[in-house]
Amino acid sequence: MFKLDNIMTKRYVHGILGALVAAALVSSCGEDRSGEYYALITTQTWMYETMQQEYLYYQDMPEENKLDFFKKPSEFLSSVVSQKDKKSGSTFSHIDSVYVTSRAASQTPTFGFEGSMVRASNGSYGIRVLYVQENSPAKEVGLERGSLIIAANNKKINSSDLFYITAPEEAYLFTLGKFNETGFDTLQTVQMPAPRIVENENLYKWNIFEVNGKNVAYILYNEFGDNDTQNLSNMFSQLSGQTINDIVLDLRYNPGGYVNTAQLISTNLAPQEAMGNVFLKMTHNDKINRTDILNFEPELLAGAASLNYENLYIITSGNTASASEIVINCLKPYMAGRLIQVGTATFGKNVAQQLYTDEVQAPMLEFWLTNSLLSNAEDNSDYYTNGLLPDYEISENLKGELGELGTAQDSLMIPILKHIETGSFPTAETEETLSRNGHEKYNFNSSIDIKPKSAILK
Repeated sequence: MFKLDNIMTKRYVHGILGALVAAALVSSCGEDRSGEYYALITTQTWMYETMQQEYLYYQDMPEENKLDFFKKPSEFLSSVVSQKDKKSGSTFSHIDSVYVTSRAASQTPTFGFEGSMVRASNGSYGIRVLYVQENSPAKEVGLERGSLIIAANNKKINSSDLFYITAPEEAYLFTLGKFNETGFDTLQTVQMPAPRIVENENLYKWNIFEVNGKNVAYILYNEFGDNDTQNLSNMFSQLSGQTINDIVLDLRYNPGGYVNTAQLISTNLAPQEAMGNVFLKMTHNDKINRTDILNFEPELLAGAASLNYENLYIITSGNTASASEIVINCLKPYMAGRLIQVGTATFGKNVAQQLYTDEVQAPMLEFWLTNSLLSNAEDNSDYYTNGLLPDYEISENLKGELGELGTAQDSLMIPILKHIETGSFPTAETEETLSRNGHEKYNFNSSIDIKPKSAILK
C-alpha cells in the first residue's frame, strides 16, 4: 500500500445527523436514548466529516441521508469512496488497526514466501513460489523460487487458496509438483512448520556483477518500508565507494509503500543536476487548494556525492504500484534516455493516502484517506488508466523456469543484459541463446552479495 509517513490527527465537532437517527432518539417509553445512538456512529461521522474536508474526491461522496452510519467503519468507508479511488478490485483509502505492531514484519502468522496463482491447461491450480524470506518456515523446509505447491493436506489447490500465502492457519502438508503438458506431476511432500510472524526483508537482495567489463549493480526491492532507511543508506554508501557503470532496480513485486522512502531511493539514484529540484508534487483538493512539493534533498545522499553511472534499468510488472511508480515517474524528467523500463506496464496508482487518527472519536483506528494527486516535476500524473509503459515489454513466464532473480537465467534480465552489452535490446531469436549462455558469460558473484538484516521493528 502506498502511504505517506507523515501522521496527522484531525478532530471535528460532529453535526447532528437528524434525518438519520431522529426516529430512534426516543424509546417507546418516552426515554431519551440519543446518547446511545450517537455513540454507535461517532467514528463513522468523524470519518465522513474528515472526508468532506480532506478527501481528494469529496465531490463524489454520497449525501448523508443516503448512507448507513451504523455500518462497521470499513464497510461504511466502502459505501462512501469514489470510483476514482478504486482499481482492479482494490480500494486505495482503507482502515487499519493501531494494534498492528510493525510493518517490518508480517501482520499475521505466515510461512514467509511470496507466490502467485498459476493455472495449468487442464484447469488445475497451483501456487508458484516467487521468493522466500530468510528465517521463515518456508526457508526451513527448503521452499525456493520456482517451487510449485499443488496441494495442501492432500487437498488440491484451487483459485481461492491464496490464504496459504497471506494468512495460513496451520502446519499444512504441502505437495510439490511440476508442470507437464496438460497439468502437474507430483514431486514430493513437505511438512510445513506452524505459521508465525516473519520479519520481511524489503531490501531482499543486492549485488554487483560484470558485463563486458562493466560493473552493474542489481537491487531487488520488494516494498517501500517506513523503517528501511538504515539498510538502504548502507547499500548506497557501499555503492558510492565503487565504480558502477549501470544500475538495475528490480521493482517487479513491489506494491509501494512510504513516500519518504521513495524520496530517499530516488535521491540516491538521481543525477547531480537534480539535487535541490522538484522530486514530487502532491496536489490536494480545491478546498485545501495546496500543492506540497518534495525535492531531491542532498542530505539524503548516502555518499559524498551523487552516484556516477550511465543507465538505470527498472524492472516492472502489473504488481509494481504507487511508491514504485513515483520513483519511475519522478526520475524521468532528469534522466531522459537513461531511465529504461523493462517488463510490463505498472499498476497505475497516482494518488497518496494520508493517515488520520482521533483517539477520542475513533479509538484504535488508523484511517488512511486518499488526499492528494501525485505528479512529477513536469506535472505528469497521467498513468492511472494504463500504468507506466515499459520501453521493452516482456512478461515473466510463471509456468516456465523462473531462474534465480537478477541473473542471466531470469527472463526479465535477458533484455537488460543484452542492452548493457550491445546498446540494443534482443530480438526473439537472440533471447533464448542469451539465456542459455548468459550464466557462464556473466560473473554474477564478482563483487558484493549482501542480504541485509530486516528493518528494526517499529
